[in-house]
Amino acid sequence: MLYLVATPIGNLGDMTYRAVETLLMVDLIASEDTRKTSILLKHYGISKPQIAFHTMNEAKMTPKLLERLLDGENIALVTNAGTPGISDPGYSLTHAAVQAGVPVTSIPGASAVITALTLADLPLHSFTFKGFPPHKEGPRKRFMEQEKDSLHTLVFYESPYRLSASLKNALEVYGDRRAVVANDLTKKFETIWRGRLSEILETLQDASIKGEFCICIEGRGEEKPKTPEA
Repeated sequence: MLYLVATPIGNLGDMTYRAVETLLMVDLIASEDTRKTSILLKHYGISKPQIAFHTMNEAKMTPKLLERLLDGENIALVTNAGTPGISDPGYSLTHAAVQAGVPVTSIPGASAVITALTLADLPLHSFTFKGFPPHKEGPRKRFMEQEKDSLHTLVFYESPYRLSASLKNALEVYGDRRAVVANDLTKKFETIWRGRLSEILETLQDASIKGEFCICIEGRGEEKPKTPEA
């Protein structure tokens, strides 16, 4: 069986009992970064062989891992943080396993998307997760414009190197909507910036920009019906 195991997004205490039990049971752990996973395994006293599985070798490793699954091995897939496949490696192996008739199950746990949304003070009845925007401004603005008229809360990931640029583009595309920027979620110095996009941009000018960020932006909102002319 292939086990998709969610790991903590920051605080190691957010590992579930079931996730620990699964990693203790499997034959092999496919890790996005074996060094980072080793820290987690050591923390929970888990000693299991690892193999690197990341975006650079995903195409090469998928058939090899599938062969081992077909031979009867149990494999756990983990990424550096959160749930495999959510803006992280995982889809190709999951798809190959499903197509080959290999049982696949998910061991749920931490997710930066859900954690940020619950802290955002924005509507949660529906949302659109967009992952990481393109690096360059032109493609990034076109990427954002796809959801310009969406009524749903929008969620993006962003790196510290492009955070300000993405927020400026969001302000240009969406207008000065309410938004939230979350950083270091579940960690000691977890920081949440709330306000209008313009207000957050101004605040971030004097902030230390490190780590990964999750941006939540309110949807367009329902248009108010026009008052009939007399």
